[in-house]
Amino acid sequence: MIRTMSVVGVALSASLLVAAGAARRDDADQLIAARQAAFKLSGATFGNMKGVIDAKGDVTKLGFGARSLAEWAHALPGLFPAGSDGGTTKALPTVWSDRAGFLKAAATYETEARKLADLSKAGDAPGFAAQWTVVRGACKACHDVYHQPETPRG
Repeated sequence: MIRTMSVVGVALSASLLVAAGAARRDDADQLIAARQAAFKLSGATFGNMKGVIDAKGDVTKLGFGARSLAEWAHALPGLFPAGSDGGTTKALPTVWSDRAGFLKAAATYETEARKLADLSKAGDAPGFAAQWTVVRGACKACHDVYHQPETPRG
């Protein structure tokens, strides 16, 4: 499990580094791809955590993932510069038109994810489980306003 979380963290870091160098308009598709990859890695991290929670596993091993979610939330606003709204993005125009709200949503997500990391470090499994729900809710709240709804697969 630690290896899985390390791989997720390394991949997330690589995505962020690619995104950081792709701020020019002609590189918008690369930036969008990096954002989408990081969102998927974030989802995988949530899923891994939920598996440990449901199995009543050791939450102290989930600190890396929780810190990674907090770092992702911190980096998130910088990955949506002006001009990165075309192409294959699933971001809604509100990311740019309601920038203050987007920044606040990302900050809330970061704050709640840092609390999750603290609970992991403390080994507080019930607290971690409850806070996981809060962090997941902060993630969803941002998606509800700033991301196109997912189309059902079927």
